[in-house]
Amino acid sequence: MKPRILQLNPILIPAANDQLAALYEVHKYFEIADPEAWLREYGSSIEAVITGGHTGISRPMLEQLPALKVVAVNGVGTDAVDLAYCRTRGLPVTATLGALTEDVADLAIGLLIAACRNLCAGDRFVRDGQWELYPQPSAIPLARRFSGMRVGIVGMGRVGRAVAVRAAAFGCPIRYTDLRAMDDIAHPFVPTLLELAQESDALVLCAAADQAEGIVNAAVLDALGPSGFLVNVARGRLVNEADLAAAVTAGRIAGAGLDVFVDEPRVPRALRQSDAVTLQAHRASATWETRAAMADMVLASVAQALAGERPAMSLTT
Repeated sequence: MKPRILQLNPILIPAANDQLAALYEVHKYFEIADPEAWLREYGSSIEAVITGGHTGISRPMLEQLPALKVVAVNGVGTDAVDLAYCRTRGLPVTATLGALTEDVADLAIGLLIAACRNLCAGDRFVRDGQWELYPQPSAIPLARRFSGMRVGIVGMGRVGRAVAVRAAAFGCPIRYTDLRAMDDIAHPFVPTLLELAQESDALVLCAAADQAEGIVNAAVLDALGPSGFLVNVARGRLVNEADLAAAVTAGRIAGAGLDVFVDEPRVPRALRQSDAVTLQAHRASATWETRAAMADMVLASVAQALAGERPAMSLTT
């Protein structure tokens, strides 16, 4: 009999789904008509859970899965999983660390360039036929050069370092802030976010910082100033969205590029309506290459745990 797997989120890579189906008896929780009743009846036989960073898995659900050997998160966010409880059970919780780095860093730079150069507003100007009506050069406001901007990176982990490499290629002076200075980073360390904002033309949020909330507030945005830009590819709740919306509307910052939000998929109207803001629907890792790599890591974690091994990507054991 194949081991039973409970899948809480879809995996978008067909080959990965084929492998799962070949190796395991996969139950897709998101397709079950009465999931609570199903869990009561079959929960005791589930040996592995595959979930996403946003969905995670609740402690009450974990408590209904006594045979569980691994929680494989198809993503890097684990704040929706009770890691402390999992440690008490000796239960491995894995994440796809490293698989997302390059794509997230690419999008961070893309969002910053798009915001600086008003790419989305320019695209709409052409698509809507406005260029034919207003062909004079002054019809579109001048943009801001990205090359050479002072870039402040918040969180110098994998993604932060990858962003730094890319920004440096554009001749951008780079500073960063984190919980501490890092000996292997040549870029200047700035001890506080407020100071970093004062010394930057653009702030790029890359910190995992699962417990931080609203650290980019009105004071930080004012320190960034009317010619400054904010990019967030980390956690939506790092930003006080009401303060950001007010700053954008009043022109207290020049613009923003945002991939993550506090209450997804709901995005404040002021941000949606502003031409100064470039928006994405939490898509930084959404490429075939990264999603395939993530799926491979999930499959490896499940296989290792069910073979009685410690999964290589375990965060709890």
